[in-house]
Amino acid sequence: MRSSLRGAGAVAAATALVVVVAGSWYGYRQLAGPSCSGRIQLAVAAASEIAPAVKAAADQWVKDGAAVGDTCIAVNVTAAESVDVAAAVASKHGATLAGVGQASGTAVTPDIWVPDSSTWLVRLKSGGATAFAPATGTSIARSPVVVAMPEPVAARIGWPEKKLTWTDLLAQVNSSKALRAGIVEPTQDAAGLSGLLSLSAAASSTGAAGSPQAQEAMIGALRALATNRSSLRQDLLARFPRSSDPTAIANGLGAAALSEEDVIAYNGTKPPIPLAALYLEPSPMPLDYPFAVLPGIEPAKASAAKVLFDVLKTPSFRNRLAAQALRGPDGNGGDGFQAPRGAPSPANGDSSAPPTGQGGAADLDPSAIQKATTTWSVATQSGRMLCVIDVSGSMKQKVATANGATRAQVTVAAANQGLELFDDSWSIGLWTFSTNLNGSQDYREVVPIKPLSGNRNALRQGLASVKPSNGNTGLYDTMLAAYRKVQEDWEPGKVNSIVLFTDGKNDDDNGISQKELLTQLKKLRDPEQPIQVIIIGIGNDVSQAELEPITAITGGRPFVTADPTKIGEIFLQAIALRPPAPR
Repeated sequence: MRSSLRGAGAVAAATALVVVVAGSWYGYRQLAGPSCSGRIQLAVAAASEIAPAVKAAADQWVKDGAAVGDTCIAVNVTAAESVDVAAAVASKHGATLAGVGQASGTAVTPDIWVPDSSTWLVRLKSGGATAFAPATGTSIARSPVVVAMPEPVAARIGWPEKKLTWTDLLAQVNSSKALRAGIVEPTQDAAGLSGLLSLSAAASSTGAAGSPQAQEAMIGALRALATNRSSLRQDLLARFPRSSDPTAIANGLGAAALSEEDVIAYNGTKPPIPLAALYLEPSPMPLDYPFAVLPGIEPAKASAAKVLFDVLKTPSFRNRLAAQALRGPDGNGGDGFQAPRGAPSPANGDSSAPPTGQGGAADLDPSAIQKATTTWSVATQSGRMLCVIDVSGSMKQKVATANGATRAQVTVAAANQGLELFDDSWSIGLWTFSTNLNGSQDYREVVPIKPLSGNRNALRQGLASVKPSNGNTGLYDTMLAAYRKVQEDWEPGKVNSIVLFTDGKNDDDNGISQKELLTQLKKLRDPEQPIQVIIIGIGNDVSQAELEPITAITGGRPFVTADPTKIGEIFLQAIALRPPAPR
């Protein structure tokens, strides 16, 4: 079973990922005996559940005399949680991964990384690690993502005879007698993310994309999952019922997206209530274990890595995978592999059947992954936020890609959409700004910062009242005042933040300068009471260079888009940003 301990064997990555492609390596030979003239030490970081198989194969290879030319090869395989490696890579490359904190300071750099899923490679690239090569990794193993249920619960909904879908599960989760579903944090767990993507697709099918029905179904499912979420897989597994008593079954966890390997390993402990593995349709993205080589290593090491990759494609390695409850990359198991009851045909030895789930980074939609992770982060976190909307005259400009709606209308629509994702634990306020909006003051408080439990309708009404003025953009005076306001009633235990929307540069002859603003922010900034500042720039008149120094001081980030219709997506990405916590 995959380790539940974070930081075990955590590793850092170098400047980019080069993914090894399939094919045999003929240019190097393996030599036996002590006649080698040198030694190559390959460092491999592998997901904890596959690490024993990789280590056993590598050890046998070394024992048989692994070499490149006259140089002997030694291989050190370390079990490392994929999220820890991803955090290290993101830290090195300035990438942003929603829900993933900083890497451990004790990380080491591997030559080869075998994460549990290609989704990590895709997320790193789309999150800002632009130097990465295209994430088209080759799989060396596979474990389908299933919905694990206590067998009595699964039997009540038709398992194993009935073929169930994700839409069926969504209905169970959102019903009046809701199934108690849980999840391992999908921003930190590839199986959880795969389940979330499938559930999101099922929610979208309940109505037109973006429709109130689809939004309501998705939010309901997210909130239900969040109630029983866990950052550690072992903690989640411990919530399944441990007694056949009906009350224990009713009060225990009823469903969770896990890997097939998790279910096999759990049932291998002979629990009082075994787990059923439900292979829902359409098949979710499986764990596919890509073999990735970090560039910048010596040419001889890179060559040795290619030979090791060939070793991990052999039938004997497939049999080693079977001992770890993992399938081969084509979805079929090696000798001794025993799939859970009700598994699709490949697990039962039918090589003509398609693998369960397709896998591979090329099959992944980066935008869908980013939307799922950011939506989850927004819907399941708690915070305190002041939303500040530009109402200068330029916000009257119509947006061609939004059926003629104005920039202000598009911005308000994005804010309204985000508002529906926030639960009542959030505290949110609303300001507008221009120049001389309230006498000589550039900003106006529309709704004070209060808990949504009693403030939601006021915010809806406040957003409906937002109308552009004829003024200019008093950005600097407004930002300073907003920072002071959020700092004034700073709330512990929450991320205190400012999200400001603007479509222009500061244009206020009577206001402070950028230099004065930065000086004041530096004086006000308190590391013990951090305030995250996010600025969302809309249109072609925004200067990112003007915004970056402001967010750099406050630990936030500017987002700039030429297409105002994209601000809904950007708003979610911005809210999903969290101050990084060390791993």
